[in-house]
Order: sequence, then C-alpha cells, then structure tokens
Amino acid sequence: MLGRGEIVAAASLLLTFVLIFGGACNRTPAGAGASSGGAAPPAPSFVKLAFVTNNTSEFWKIAGAGIHKYEKEAKVQVDLKLPASGTAESQNQILQDLSSQGYAGIAVSTIAPNDQVALLDKIAEKTNLITFDSDAPKSKRLLYIGTDNYEAGKVLGGRIVTLLPKGGKIAVFVGTFASDNAAQRFKGIADVIAGHKIEIIDKREDNTDRAKARSNVEDLVNAHHDLALVVGLYNYNGPAIAAALDGLGKKGKVLAAVFDEDDGTLDGIESGAIQVTVVQKPFMFGYLASKWMHELATKGDAAKAAIPPNHSIDTGVDLIDKSNVAGFKAKLAELKRS
Repeated sequence: MLGRGEIVAAASLLLTFVLIFGGACNRTPAGAGASSGGAAPPAPSFVKLAFVTNNTSEFWKIAGAGIHKYEKEAKVQVDLKLPASGTAESQNQILQDLSSQGYAGIAVSTIAPNDQVALLDKIAEKTNLITFDSDAPKSKRLLYIGTDNYEAGKVLGGRIVTLLPKGGKIAVFVGTFASDNAAQRFKGIADVIAGHKIEIIDKREDNTDRAKARSNVEDLVNAHHDLALVVGLYNYNGPAIAAALDGLGKKGKVLAAVFDEDDGTLDGIESGAIQVTVVQKPFMFGYLASKWMHELATKGDAAKAAIPPNHSIDTGVDLIDKSNVAGFKAKLAELKRS
C-alpha cells in the first residue's frame, strides 16, 4: 500500500500530465474555428482571388489551365466565374457579389465596358481590379492583360485582303459590338481592308445566342448570293459559320475568316469551311492575371510600381490556316491537359 507521501507525489505527477498533454490535445489548429470553451488563435491570412469571364465557352478552359498552373506554383486559389447568360447584367451580379466577399483581387473580361465603368470603379475602390481579353480603359482598373485587339483585327484584315485580291462583299458577325474587344477587332479589320475594293455590306449581333449566331449567317448568305466572305469576331462565331456554310452547301464558295480556337473552328479549317483564324493566348490570360492579382494583393505598392507605363500587357496572337492547324491542335491538346 502506498504511503501518504507517495500518494501526493503520484497525484502531482498525474496533474502535470493532464495540464501538458490534455492542453495540447485541446489546442485549436491554426485556421480552425474556436471551440465553445475559448477563443481560437488568429487564422492565417488567405488571399481570395477571382477570374470572371464574359461567357461559358470552351475558350475559357484554356485560360483555366493557365490559372491552375499558377495555382500550383504559388500555392494559391483563384475562383473561376463564368456568367451563364453572357450578359452584362449577369456579369455585374457576379462582380457585385465578389466585391462584397473580401476578394483581394478580381480580374474580368468586360462585356459592355462603357456601361460598366461606374460599377468597375466602385469595385476598384475595394480591391485590386484588372481586366483581360476585353478591356475597360475608361475605368480605374490597374492593368489590362490580353490581346491588343486592334492589332489582332489588322492581322485578320491583312489575310482577308489576301483571300480577296480582287475585292468583294463581306459580312461581319459577333455577340455584341459594345464589347471593347469586338469593337477594336472590327476597327482593325476595317482600317486594313479600306482601299482594297472590299465592302462590308452588313454587321449582325447575336448576343451570345449560339442558334442565332448560325441563323444570322444563313440569313445573309441566302440574301446575298454575291457574298464573298464572312467574318466571325467571337470565339463561337467560327463554329456557327462553319456549320451554316456546310449546311447551305457553301463551303469553299463563301470564304470565312474568324477569331479564336474553338474545336469547331479548327475542324472547319481542316475541312475547308474556314480559311483562317487569328488565335489569342488564353492560357496566358489565366496565368498572368492570376500572377498579377496575387502580387498586387501581397506586395502592394511594389507590385503597382512594376505595372507597365501603358497599364497593358499584350499577349500576342497567332495566325492559323490549313498549313499549320494540325500542329496547333496538338499543342492546344497539351495545354488543356496541363
């Protein structure tokens, strides 16, 4: 039997064990919520970043691959948001929600930049706002990342001149001319084809309605039997044009010059329904937008000082036709797997 002194010593040892190891077991992990018995230690800072597109097209899967690459490199998370309806109203709702949820950086491809300036400026007061793909130069955004759309339009315009050496009538199709990227692409095309006997006889908007994008082409091809070439300014216009010309039996008879690298566009080039497409570099949209948002959020004034004087980063374009489409498709498949 233990003596009184031994009992006291054992009890003291047991109490020490409970205080040390029991306290350790009940300690709240970093970042976890507080237990009912006391306050939790402060959670580590978590930077919330968002990348907001202008529609739900396949084009943005490539940008998503760029986002994921940066996420892996920097150990951050970037929330990808795609407006289901492709309207400025639906995009505005997403932007308003994000701005009220403590995001440290928001990147957006604006749908109607002139109409969205007031909202964008309010968001820019709360967080680091940058644009990509479709700029809003009149807003207080810090930086634009993407294609110089006017120069891209000039590249496509140059190929249209080559395709129509004797001139001819053309028609242009797009979701909306209100977007900065569409307006700049159209201006670039128009400036280059001027003086080459190439006449733009009509321009049609579809407001991102895929069925209307195709029917617009069918309507004009049927109405103008001397139409020489059709132009698609948005990524989904290429597949819509290819499908319309195929369905009307006009493949190769009415030429097509478009933008972007949708599967239907690249298949159309291989089949001869589309002659050329100017492709952007959406992978870099996602990667660079994520990188800049993260650095602006974590480095503050040092990152702002590194922004180019013109507040723009041109990611460039490539011209794809039948001569290089197979190699481009292989490269694209690799990017989508990354």
